[in-house]
Amino acid sequence: MPNTILVTGPHLASEARSIAEKAGYCIVHMPAYPSEQTLVNYIERHDPVGVVSRMGNFGAGAIKAARSLKVISKHGAGVDNIDVVAATANNIQVIRAAGGNAVSVAEHTLAMIMATVKQLAPLDKGMRQGRWEKAGFVGRELAGMRLGLIGAGAIAGVVVRLAHGLGFKIAVYDPYASAQAIEALGVERIDELETLLECSDVVSLHCPLTDASRHLLNAETLRLMPSGSYVVNTSRGGLIDEQALLEALDSGHIAGAGLDTFEQEPPAEVSPLMRSDRVILSPHVAGVTAEAGTRVGILAVEGIVDLLAGRTLAANRLINDVSLQAQQSA
Repeated sequence: MPNTILVTGPHLASEARSIAEKAGYCIVHMPAYPSEQTLVNYIERHDPVGVVSRMGNFGAGAIKAARSLKVISKHGAGVDNIDVVAATANNIQVIRAAGGNAVSVAEHTLAMIMATVKQLAPLDKGMRQGRWEKAGFVGRELAGMRLGLIGAGAIAGVVVRLAHGLGFKIAVYDPYASAQAIEALGVERIDELETLLECSDVVSLHCPLTDASRHLLNAETLRLMPSGSYVVNTSRGGLIDEQALLEALDSGHIAGAGLDTFEQEPPAEVSPLMRSDRVILSPHVAGVTAEAGTRVGILAVEGIVDLLAGRTLAANRLINDVSLQAQQSA
């Protein structure tokens, strides 16, 4: 059996590499954000049995080229960059490193909320351009503001803990989470997205990107938010209609936004949304810390090693059911 694990990116935590090597596997790295042809070339050359999916898309073309591939392991939680349908059709298990970067993403979320509401970027820019804008400035306190979270997973759980310390009033909308899970967070459960938006001064996204959630925030739903409210997204860019958000920012209805993820990554150009002084930007790095990289890398590699050794992973790690697919194909 081939013994190569391909990493779609130039880095992997040394602890994760050690786990692979001790289990008899060789790690091969690729450049960041490889094209499909580059990905196919690496797959044909190295014939991996496992892939750690980091940067760029892993689509049907790459899956078709993979002769020995058994497991695609996401270096993180969201798998929208992996063609899960094609993987399932080819009896390839897709797994994720659930919760490994939760603390890092949650910290980045709070940093974006604070920087956005406190207008740190435009104030910093003004100072650097020689302006002293104290006379006309009026800020807002975070304490007492209403924070609405869309999604109740591991990242949202850490956001709740951090935000409680700042005095936020917190509510959560997640149609897939149980009442008990949200109650355990110690926050208000909101059953309708529209209700959450209407009663939130800050909305923070913590849900996967699916066909159902694409453009969850659009012209219609953004209008439901209170005038002068804020949007923060450290989840997936496709959750927001970026043109609609720009229009809401330009009109002043949305006072500011903090964006770590974008509809196209990396962006082809600096868009009008990215040029807006009302927006804080970062290049999808909320979960990119040394600590999270180690945890996620270990989870990603251990998942491949365990599955190939016939060991069972926790249900929340498994994205598809290839055992069922194999039965249907038999």
